[in-house]
Amino acid sequence: MKQFYKIGEISKLYQIGPDSLRYYEELGLLQPIRGENGYRMYGLYDLWRLNVIRDLRRLHFPMEKIQKYMSHRSVTSTKELLTEELSAIESQITALEQLKENVSERLFTLEDAQAQPLGNVIEKNFTARRCHTIKHPFHTDEEMDMLIKQLLNKDKKHLYIIGNNRIGSLLPLEKAQEGRYQEYEGVFIIDKAGDSTLNAGHYLSVSYHGDSHQHKTYFPKLVDYASKHHLTFAGPVLELLWVDIHQAEDVSEHITELQIRVEQAGT
Repeated sequence: MKQFYKIGEISKLYQIGPDSLRYYEELGLLQPIRGENGYRMYGLYDLWRLNVIRDLRRLHFPMEKIQKYMSHRSVTSTKELLTEELSAIESQITALEQLKENVSERLFTLEDAQAQPLGNVIEKNFTARRCHTIKHPFHTDEEMDMLIKQLLNKDKKHLYIIGNNRIGSLLPLEKAQEGRYQEYEGVFIIDKAGDSTLNAGHYLSVSYHGDSHQHKTYFPKLVDYASKHHLTFAGPVLELLWVDIHQAEDVSEHITELQIRVEQAGT
């Protein structure tokens, strides 16, 4: 067995770039000697150290921690190191499981959006829904995007926009009744940690393809349905975005839902 190896041989054997080998040397982790021609020559001492370094790098240990460990190795310190890494791995598994659940939920939401009935008024019952709300008048999609960004900043770890059907706008009832469908009074995102609440109760709902300019077609359907069933509105109108520009470029794929709380006439 050879006693010394050139940097190219070590790089090929361990699949580690020469620059990394030189960096390990700078950290004092490797101690190659110089051959007569000035080339670095790595001995058996460096080989076993490279084995340890490679194992620890595969476990994603930072070089600072590896350097400290290599200076004070013992069975006790090795057990402590591996115990610490095991705890970190378990935390990563938990985070990945949460991410998996989150992504699955988003996918389900998009599939549910495509499957829901469109164009027909239906009745829904909701318990009180906690939400984050920003009350600020706006008229354009660009203004809404800025407000939604502020909402998402309330919890950057758990609030998202792709595949989220809990983001919406507040349209005052009187504005809708006057046909002023772009005069919103704020935005909201339904979230259990929210500091405000959407009222529990009985709601009318209608969903449709296209952008919010379709309100002029679909809000009157809510009005007609309420009139035929002797219901009165207890606004505001909630405009929920199931699919918008964030999920589909083609406006014809966008899905918007209008919800409005109702009560029996005379109650």
